[in-house]
Amino acid sequence: MAAGIAARTAHFALHRMPDSDPTIGVVLPKRWAKRAVTRNTLKRQIYSVSEAAKLPAGAYVVRLRTTFGGYRSATCLLLKREARAELQQLFAQVAA
Repeated sequence: MAAGIAARTAHFALHRMPDSDPTIGVVLPKRWAKRAVTRNTLKRQIYSVSEAAKLPAGAYVVRLRTTFGGYRSATCLLLKREARAELQQLFAQVAA
């Protein structure tokens, strides 16, 4: 994360370090996603969107910067949709 932020959205930051192998890492602190089921849901969304994105070679870390709050359940469809849309926006910033 010392390489700086390559892209940012309201809830996520994407750090990139130029590298030969494309890899992705995830940092979801408990202070922003209290329940494990929420963290796991967000991880699944991150990995799913990153596989579909055409990213340049490098090591990437997606970091949750603030909480997704006000949802009825930790895995509600609205949370998944909003997270996916925001992650697609995040990866599109780097791919462009």
